[in-house]
Formats: sequence, C-alpha cells, structure tokens
Amino acid sequence: MKIIADENIPLLDKLFGVIGEVVRFPGREIDANCLGDAEILLVRSVTKVNQQLLEGSHIRFVGTCTIGTDHIDEAYLQSRGIAFASAPACNANSVVEYVLSCLCLISESGGRPLEKLTVGIVGAGNVGGRLAERLQRMGIRCLINDPPRADAGATGMVSLDEIMSADVISLHTPLTFDGDHPTYHLFDAARIESLKSGQVLINTGRGAVVDNAALLQKLNSDPFSCAILDVWEGEPEISIELAKKVMIATPHIAGYSLEGKANGSEQIYQALCQHVGLPGRYGAAQFLPEPFLTKMTFSSQASPEKALFSAIRAVYDVRSDHLKTLNALTCAPVNVSEQFDYLRKDYPVRREFSSLKVQLKSCDGDVLRRLKSAGFNIKQ
Repeated sequence: MKIIADENIPLLDKLFGVIGEVVRFPGREIDANCLGDAEILLVRSVTKVNQQLLEGSHIRFVGTCTIGTDHIDEAYLQSRGIAFASAPACNANSVVEYVLSCLCLISESGGRPLEKLTVGIVGAGNVGGRLAERLQRMGIRCLINDPPRADAGATGMVSLDEIMSADVISLHTPLTFDGDHPTYHLFDAARIESLKSGQVLINTGRGAVVDNAALLQKLNSDPFSCAILDVWEGEPEISIELAKKVMIATPHIAGYSLEGKANGSEQIYQALCQHVGLPGRYGAAQFLPEPFLTKMTFSSQASPEKALFSAIRAVYDVRSDHLKTLNALTCAPVNVSEQFDYLRKDYPVRREFSSLKVQLKSCDGDVLRRLKSAGFNIKQ
C-alpha cells in the first residue's frame, strides 16, 4: 500500500511506515502526477484536496493532520466514496499557548497587569473555547462571541459590538462565505476602523477573516493601533508591508508545537488503522523526545506575574518567531511565498507548557494558581 504524504507531517515513518510505503512531497507540490497508484493521501492545510487533484486516482482514504478542513472538498470525497478523517483539536493547546505568549507581551508593553486585561474571543470552538477556559482559570475576564453556538442555545455569549470593547480581541473562527454567519472579512474596513488606539487584534484563525488591506490602512493612519497576525490573506504571498507594521508577525505556526503536530498524526494514524482494519498499537507520545528544558524552580521571592511570564517565555517566546519572520521576509529581496513556506517547513521544535516541570519552593498560593491554570506541570 502506497501512502503519499506532506513531508511536514511528523512521525510519518514511525506511525504510517508500519501500514505502507510512505512517499513524501512538499505540501504545495502535491498534484495529480504525484499520486500514481497510491491509495492513501495525507496532507496538511496547504494542499487543496478536490476533484482536480483526485480525479482518476486510486486514492481511497484522505487524512488531514489539521484542525481545519476548508482545504478539503468533503462533498466530492463523499460522492466518490473516499474515506476522510481530520484531526479536530489536535493543536488547540498550541494555539492557546501562542496567544498566552502574546498576552505577556501585550501586558508588559502596555504596562497593564495581565489580570486587568479583558480578552474578547470570537469563535468558541476547539481553540477559542479552550482559550476562554484557560484565561478564566487564570482570573482574566473574557467576552465570548459565537453566533452559531448562540443560535444553538449556548449561554453567556455577547454580540460582536460588545466584543469591540475588549482590550484584546482574539479571532478563532473558521472561514465561511455563506450561511447565516459568514466570517469572510468579518473584520472589514468599517469594523477595523472602529478599533480604538491601544486595542490589540490577534488573528490565529483564518487570514481572510480580517481584511488585510483595511488593516494595513488602519495601522498606517493610527500609530497606536496594534495587531498580531499568524494567518494572512493570500498565504503564502503575504503583504510584507503589513508584516512590518504589526506588533507580531508569524508564518501560520501558532499550532506548530511538537505535541500539536504529533497529536494530529496520531489521530489520522488511528483513523487509517480503523479504515484498513489494523489495530492502532502506537501513540505519538511514545516517540516524542525529551524537551531541552525539563525543570524550572521558583523561590519564595518570585512574584506571581514574573513567575508566570518567565515560565511561559522559557517554553515559548513569540518574539523569537516574529524576529525570524521579519528577518526572512525583509532583509533582502526575497520570494515571499518561498520564504513563508520555508519558515514553516524549517520551524524549530517547540514544546507545550505541560512539558516543563515547575518546582515551587515556599511560593505563595497565587504563584501556584497562575502557573497551574496556565497549564504547567507543577511540583511542590
């Protein structure tokens, strides 16, 4: 059995090599000519899986090792009897921790304690819901907007207009173009113009939820406006001018923790095993290497916020990804698409907060509460 796979999927040999022959390709280069006599196709978000790709192929199973599925024509797969699996929530913790690293920066640069910020969350699915839960445990006030869930009876939701009062607005919606609540350019020119100086807009959902041209115009006209973008319109051909203007620019890597990517591989491995009638004997965790930093100790002199910020940045400091992105895209004439994809392909190993054991020596209860609520592995 031949398996065609995006080369950026981790643990390909360890998980899928026991099922068949794995042939790797860059995700954007997977086309009909690559498929040959393969029966299995494994992708990430950069490969469009539709009739144009699959017509006349022998593919009987498609798996995407990602949360999102807007790159998959599921109706076509169903019409052809091709089995399909995705990896919902696989990298949700990774995206949440990306946002937490950003919130540290926002807090420090604005001179406001983290717990004094109000965070507006648009989209309360796998990522947005977990972010809200994590922030609320940390004592941070959240406003949540999710019209489809509100229509289905969910309580505690607010309108998008109410979200606009938050200090930080974090977007976690899928990209939809129709229905009762389309999200394409949900933040259009009018809504972006209504952002107040000092507010921060974070987009880790889908690039086209934000009108990037309107955002650039806003950032040019109001030097106190702030935005953090991990996703962009037109990826991988993104606006370098916009990248230079935002507070943080990263190349669609918020969900790129090692645990997040490995979870996606494991979910698709289990689905494929079920499809071909094999027992799923392996789990991603057994193949993960030991993290480079395994333990951190705080004494009784540690303040709650300093301890939290230090632990977060020891595991993941979003500023390093920002600097790498800007250096790659702006230091010399470059092919933006190639550099954007290279940054993703060559992304360094990044671990999640739970990989770090935090030891507390006679610290007060607030230090413990904050670190535990943020997701760290606490030892006392």
